[in-house]
Amino acid sequence: MQQPVRQPIPSVKNLVAIASGKGGVGKTTVAVNLALALAKLGHKVGLMDADVYGPNVPIMLGTHTEPQATQDKRIIPVMAQGIKMISMGLLNPGDKPMIWRGPMLHSVITQFLRSVDWGELDYLLIDLPPGTGDVQLTLIQTVAVTGAVIVTTPSTVALADVRKAIEMFRQVNVEVLGVVENMSTFSCPHCGKAVDIFGHGDGATTAKEYGVPLLGEIEIDPRIRVGGDTGKPVAAQGEAGAGAKSLFNVARAVTARLDEVGANATGPSVQID
Repeated sequence: MQQPVRQPIPSVKNLVAIASGKGGVGKTTVAVNLALALAKLGHKVGLMDADVYGPNVPIMLGTHTEPQATQDKRIIPVMAQGIKMISMGLLNPGDKPMIWRGPMLHSVITQFLRSVDWGELDYLLIDLPPGTGDVQLTLIQTVAVTGAVIVTTPSTVALADVRKAIEMFRQVNVEVLGVVENMSTFSCPHCGKAVDIFGHGDGATTAKEYGVPLLGEIEIDPRIRVGGDTGKPVAAQGEAGAGAKSLFNVARAVTARLDEVGANATGPSVQID
């Protein structure tokens, strides 16, 4: 049985899921820098931190401002470095863990999608938790997703889980915009020689295998990590900033794919139990 057509979020042109098959591949780092790069390129951008168990977006954007509510109980997203953002990390600060089951996850994700006053956005990026669990299914069942970006490292273990993520999105009729190979190559600062610490090029091979584009390769650069840890992501400094060029290349590739796909996502076409 087909499910009803999922409705888009009013005034949001493109809703993009940032996903990974497994943790530890730098998905949130890519999501934050991609959002900032899109904003620097002149777009109106929002970022929804749907990684409820590990809501690290506020740390990476350097903000702990608590969201406010309107009189009609709409949530006002926080403005951080030029983008609108919402995260459980702002509503549940500190080290207290979120010990939640599926129905509670469904409730908060639905609220973030439908009760936040996002306003007019060109792109709303959703940083998903790793894997193919309850949050991913809630997102797909609740709203029309324009497309998904899959983040991976070149390692065999990460790529095995990428295949599962691609198959999940395809099963529910969500366009896979492409694959981003993160931690792709490290350039030695002393000799300039490229070192493939986690391997290199396997992201492109997997993308080709599934008939989706490789959206870009992001190098291992300590400045990217330091930027996220200090609340000063490299993309916030512009394309000329240290370590930012490959991230801006990914941003342009994503916009080109979205232009190609169009804003015609209709949500899942299969029943999800």
